[in-house]
Amino acid sequence: MNEWSVLGTLVAVPALDRPDLLADPVAHALKLLDPADAARVGVAEIDPGLADTAQFCEAYGSPMDGSANCVVVAGRRGEDTRYAACLVLASTRADVNGLVRKRLNARKASFAPMDDAVALSGMEYGGITPVGLPEGWPVLVDAAVAAAPAVVIGSGVRHSKLALPGSLAAALPGAEVIEGLAR
Repeated sequence: MNEWSVLGTLVAVPALDRPDLLADPVAHALKLLDPADAARVGVAEIDPGLADTAQFCEAYGSPMDGSANCVVVAGRRGEDTRYAACLVLASTRADVNGLVRKRLNARKASFAPMDDAVALSGMEYGGITPVGLPEGWPVLVDAAVAAAPAVVIGSGVRHSKLALPGSLAAALPGAEVIEGLAR
């Protein structure tokens, strides 16, 4: 599976074969995918102490430009708070105060507080992924991620990583590909 080689020295297996390496919402979302798409998602076990992108890439020989970070953003307008996930290449940063704020129709946008992101997603901090996020959350995918042959993303837990084609990340429920999302 060429798409999983982005995991560097790690050996991946089909993600649905190892539900013990997935957060519950991630496993559930993968089961809802077309079986051919779900089979394109690989999972590999990692040292949870190496879950942060730079450490992961260095330890396992995964390219930084093959890793994508998922950040949860909270946009506020008055008493209303809206959440979105942004998926950008690890070598870039999401335009939270520009494109994301406008997409959420918010006066102010910032990274969601860790406790909120964890509680609302049902995933571990440092492992939050666009797969299996709450219904209604937009998943804003930078065009560079969508165009990538494969990317490494979180699995909902810190002790594993997923690998999948960028085009599949762009086709996840709620996903919108946005040119210039990352800077």
